[in-house]
Amino acid sequence: MSSILGSKKVLIGVTAGIAAYKTASLVRLFIKSGAEVKVVMTPAAKDFVTPLTLSTLSKNPVNSSFFNEEDENAEWNNHVELGLWADLMVIAPATANTLSKMSTGNSDNLLLATYLSAKCPVYFAPAMDLDMYNHPSTHETFQKLQEFGNIMIPAESGELASGLVGQGRMAEPATIISFIENDILDKLPLKGQKVLITAGPTYEAIDPVRFIGNHSSGKMGIELAKAAANLGARVTLILGPSSLTVNHDFIKVVPVVSAASMYEAVTSEFDTCNIAIASAAVADYRPKHIAEQKIKKADSNFSIELERTTDILKWMGSVKKDQFLVGFALETENEEENAKNKLKKKNLDLIVLNSLNDKGAGFKGQTNKVTLINHKFEIKAFELKTKTAVAQDIFNEINELRNA
Repeated sequence: MSSILGSKKVLIGVTAGIAAYKTASLVRLFIKSGAEVKVVMTPAAKDFVTPLTLSTLSKNPVNSSFFNEEDENAEWNNHVELGLWADLMVIAPATANTLSKMSTGNSDNLLLATYLSAKCPVYFAPAMDLDMYNHPSTHETFQKLQEFGNIMIPAESGELASGLVGQGRMAEPATIISFIENDILDKLPLKGQKVLITAGPTYEAIDPVRFIGNHSSGKMGIELAKAAANLGARVTLILGPSSLTVNHDFIKVVPVVSAASMYEAVTSEFDTCNIAIASAAVADYRPKHIAEQKIKKADSNFSIELERTTDILKWMGSVKKDQFLVGFALETENEEENAKNKLKKKNLDLIVLNSLNDKGAGFKGQTNKVTLINHKFEIKAFELKTKTAVAQDIFNEINELRNA
């Protein structure tokens, strides 16, 4: 399962402390959480853990100097690029020596230069002996670094390398991961919010073999679910028949087949949600009578009597209280006018307009091109983007409108 760290770019800084042996486990846990990891070390840290170990686990080269002294033609290791690459930086273990240099801006190695170039949140996990940890200068360093905006992962108490017992042990790798996950979650805009998303097609049975359906893959809805989860929300994804899957700690998938089963799932979840997004391509009609046996081919023409399915989005709009409701409109003509009519008729807060006339938009593809129209009929049109980026745009707009 993916955590809130999934797809994050994590830069781990390793300094010369005995706790550096724990960094191998820390790298493994970040990788297991779905993060991409790079490692930068101080030169002396290589006495405690080898770059080969960390590069093997991270699947990326490990840097410890500005250039490769053994290769006069090698390019220099750009600390600025490393600092800008990361979504978050974790210095673990962080020795008293390195922390002091961080607080004064002393940049005498690649790790420190990278730290000073980082634009992302920086976490540090102190690791030192008891007397060093308790020294007034160390506490002054801790305070100064936190005033700079760095985030301290407190050291733990226990037996230290000197044989003393007390505070100073670097937090265990699992504790570091948990600390960072909770810190990120606490700052996310949708923490504590419940998001309901419908996605994919519905299949309306004709007989035990045949059905009426459409070409929706569920990709857009799945990307919306992942975007919401990565913003801290607890997501219920009601997913019609799809070959796609999603695994995320914050996403509960409810598989359905027909419009009726999707409606039933929505009615059981809608009352407790804060945001609802109806991205599913729900069938408007279904066969009035379903044959119990496979219908045999005949020489004469064959007709199927259809009846309307329940309009799930209209139902949500009619019963909503404080929920923020988002619908989708897939149009081929009079796009904006039809989308505005749907927005008003179904009591929506926002509608996402797709046009099948736009190349790269619509079903099955990896891209989409949308226009967002809010309840005031204000319009924002976007260029063709990946569906992942479109999901981000939609939630940016949702958050902006909810906080207005």
